[in-house]
Amino acid sequence: MSDGRIAALGWDIGGAHLKAVALAADRRVVSTHLLPCPLWQGLGHLEQAARAVLSAHAGDTPVHAVTMTGELCDLFDGRADGVRRILDTLGHLLAPATPRVYALGGGLVSPPLRDPLAAASMNWHAMAEALAARMPEALLVDVGSTTTDVIAIAGGKPRTRGDDDRARLASDELVYQGVARTPVMALCARVPYRGAWQSMAAEYFATTADVYRLLGQLPVDADLLPSADGRAKTVELSAARLARMVGDDGGEDNFEALRELAAYLRDAQRGRLREAVERVSAGARPAVVVGAGVGRFLVREVAASLG
Repeated sequence: MSDGRIAALGWDIGGAHLKAVALAADRRVVSTHLLPCPLWQGLGHLEQAARAVLSAHAGDTPVHAVTMTGELCDLFDGRADGVRRILDTLGHLLAPATPRVYALGGGLVSPPLRDPLAAASMNWHAMAEALAARMPEALLVDVGSTTTDVIAIAGGKPRTRGDDDRARLASDELVYQGVARTPVMALCARVPYRGAWQSMAAEYFATTADVYRLLGQLPVDADLLPSADGRAKTVELSAARLARMVGDDGGEDNFEALRELAAYLRDAQRGRLREAVERVSAGARPAVVVGAGVGRFLVREVAASLG
C-alpha cells in the first residue's frame, strides 16, 4: 500500500515486458516495476502484469501516462489495431481513470486517438524529449532486452531521420538487437570455434542472454522470459544452448571454447552498436553519450571505444 503517495504512474507496454514507474507529487521516484509480459501470447498477459502494478499502489488515484511498443507484435492485425486494443485493455483496468498516451507531435493525449499510429512505438521519443530538456547536446543509446535506440540530441531537441520503426531501422536509429532476447543467429554469419571458422545453425537454439550469462555480464532482471529451450538459466545450460549453435555439445571439455565463442559474439554485437552510433552521429565523436536500459554496460564499452 502506498497511502496516497503516488501522483503519477508511467507505463511502458512492450511486446515482452511491462515497465512502470510511480512518481510522487514532487516527481520523486517512489517505485519501479519490470514484469514479463509476452504480449504475442494474448492480452491476458498485459492484464495480469498491469494488475500486479496496480495492486502495489492500491488506494492511490494517480494520473496515468502511457507509451508502448507492443503494438508491433503479431497478436494484432496491424500497428493501429495494436494501439487501440492495448489502450482499450489498459483503459478497462484503470477505470474510472483515463490513461493518457504519448503521441508524436501531441505529447500526452487522451483516447480515442484520431491517428493511432502517432502513438505507435513512441517511448524512444518521450525519453529523448525528457533528456533533451536537461542535456541539449548528447547521443542517447538505450540498449534493452530486445532492441537498441540510438538518438542524436542537438539544440535541445531530438534530431532523427525517422519517426516510425521502418524509417528508424533504415537509418540505424533502431537496431533490433538487445542483451537478452536476440537470437544468437542474428549476430553474425560465421564464428571462430575450436581453431577454425564455421557457420552457425539458423535455429532458435540460444539467445544473447546465454552469451552474457556465460561471460558473467548479464544484469539482474534482464532475462525474465523462458530460455530458448525452456530449461533452467544456469551457466552450464547456457553453454549447452550456445554449443548447439555450432553443432556441438556442452560440457566441461568444451566450456572454455564456448566462453571464447560467447566473447566473439559479444564483440560482434558491440561492433554492430558502434556502427550504428557512428552512423547516427555522422562520424563525429559525440560530446556526451548517455546510456540507458538493461544493456547500458555495452553503451559504456562502445563509448570507451570511441574515446
